[in-house]
Amino acid sequence: MQAEPQPITHRRVFKIAGPIVLSNATVPILGAVDVGVVGQMGEAAPIGAVAMGAIILSTIYWIFGFLRMGTVGMVGQAEGAGDRAEVSALLTRALMIAGAGGLLLIMLQPLIFLAAFQLSPASPEVEELARDYLAIRIWSAPAAIAVYALTGWLVAMERTIGVFWVQLVMNGLNMGLDLVFVLGFGWGVEGVAIATVIAELTGAALGLYLCRAAFTNPAWREWPRIFDRARLIRMMLVNLDILIRSALLMIIFTSFVFLGAGFGDVTLAANEVLIQFMYITAYAMDGFAFAAETLIARAYGRGDPARVRRSAIVASTGGLGVCVIAALFFALAGPPLIDLMAKAPEVQAEARSYLWWMVAAPIVGWAAWMLDGIFIGATRGRDMRNMMALSFVIYWGAVWLLLPTYGNHGLWMALLISFIARGVTLGWKYPSLERSAGET
Repeated sequence: MQAEPQPITHRRVFKIAGPIVLSNATVPILGAVDVGVVGQMGEAAPIGAVAMGAIILSTIYWIFGFLRMGTVGMVGQAEGAGDRAEVSALLTRALMIAGAGGLLLIMLQPLIFLAAFQLSPASPEVEELARDYLAIRIWSAPAAIAVYALTGWLVAMERTIGVFWVQLVMNGLNMGLDLVFVLGFGWGVEGVAIATVIAELTGAALGLYLCRAAFTNPAWREWPRIFDRARLIRMMLVNLDILIRSALLMIIFTSFVFLGAGFGDVTLAANEVLIQFMYITAYAMDGFAFAAETLIARAYGRGDPARVRRSAIVASTGGLGVCVIAALFFALAGPPLIDLMAKAPEVQAEARSYLWWMVAAPIVGWAAWMLDGIFIGATRGRDMRNMMALSFVIYWGAVWLLLPTYGNHGLWMALLISFIARGVTLGWKYPSLERSAGET
């Protein structure tokens, strides 16, 4: 018999969202420290090597982001259905995928790094240092990917304060060891890599400790359940759909950078400055999207369409508030922020000419960001994949139509049209999501 569910309130949403927003705030600080400590060496090559190495591994690890999203939806639904055995077994499956993925990356590292440097060539000095950095960091791949699974489990169980502590300890330790290994011991780029390896191993260990409740249920090692064919296939399909959706989204953002580069260095720099504003919005929105994921998952697991609707409305209201605040903040503080981030007068002027697109972005993107969380919670990966594919086609159609006439303004217009397309198409599928909750 299922226990009486907790009421879905704005306070509950903020309790889930708050720690995520705070943990996200540590991410850009870590990147700044990584660059800052190697910058003290007084040479350009170490900075480039750390930046290149970090971006290569971040992109590779990003591929495994499906593990967090898929884990949230499936664990939340199992918890909502009162199936505590499956809650534990799902964590074991996710960690097994993380371990296998990490070991595969270690084994394939020569091929991966060769391909990475072919796609993004650098000077011989930078490439040599970046290879040294990557050769060290790759050894913590299983731990780094496991953090995705552990984070997903904690979010599904509404223990986002645990996510905050994992990120705070991992990033704080990384920053502290950066200072010791690079500035204290003089280990240079290798010191930054070693610091990150230790931090990622520590973060995974802390995550396992915070997820220890999963291991109190013997189902975490009931191998017939863990390797159950139907459950494994469902997990594989959900994760594959999310992976395809995320890959299409990444192509849109990557193409935005590349297409912007075609308008010259000044426009490229201006776009890069403004995109940082979007990252700020995304960090804040993550909290409310995560809240939607876990609340929708639990309601879906209970087979309660009314709770699905209530969860969607309450979480999305909080997300809308963040987007409105972000838009107002960018409208008022955008010009001085641009001047702070870019010292070249021509880049400042160029960025200001496109600022209003960035002011509109949070409002235009709100529905897409929140519906992503809602569909992840319901494990409706196929709908996410299909609607993303449709939005992808609409984006490229907008690029083809608008770029020749409106230039970089047309590029911004196409990006915002892709946000609208995602929101509209997922919104179109939402009623069937709600109805299907009563059929589970």
